[in-house]
Amino acid sequence: MGSGGACGGTMRWGLPLGGATLLLLLLQAAAAQAAPGSACSQSTNKTCQECLKNVSCLWCNTDNTCVDYPVTKILPPASLCKLSSARWGVCWVNFEALIIAMSVVGGLILLAITTCCCYCCYCRKKKSRKPDKSEEKAIREQEERRIRQEERRAEMKSRHDEIRKKYGLFKEENPYARFEN
Repeated sequence: MGSGGACGGTMRWGLPLGGATLLLLLLQAAAAQAAPGSACSQSTNKTCQECLKNVSCLWCNTDNTCVDYPVTKILPPASLCKLSSARWGVCWVNFEALIIAMSVVGGLILLAITTCCCYCCYCRKKKSRKPDKSEEKAIREQEERRIRQEERRAEMKSRHDEIRKKYGLFKEENPYARFEN
């Protein structure tokens, strides 16, 4: 929401790059599955289903043509067929909708990964702060115990001194002071 740092740049380019990457992977898989002797032009003026039985073919709805998919390019050029009327893979989804759907799915995956990373970093910071608070509490409790122990020690010493005075066992500061009297 701020100045568009590293995270903003990732999200801006994440949708198109994710969709393009997914499309490229699908195209490579389709090119690998294509039957080598089957020409797409034989299915021209037939149905879309017959054309798309061969995964290397592209169906154009505007003029009912079946053409070889241009595998050297990611998207078919507009001179071949408009994206809104091009069909590849299935007949009920046009190429434009397929690209948008894959971009949205790719964006959601990137968003989920980013959210998970941010959540994990937040939890790690929270965990690293907890020992600090508990250490401070332990230090505070230890200091309180030490102060109480010193108070008890001073109280015991004063009681012992009173008992020594009562029975004449109190040690004077100067042991030779008795001899001077």
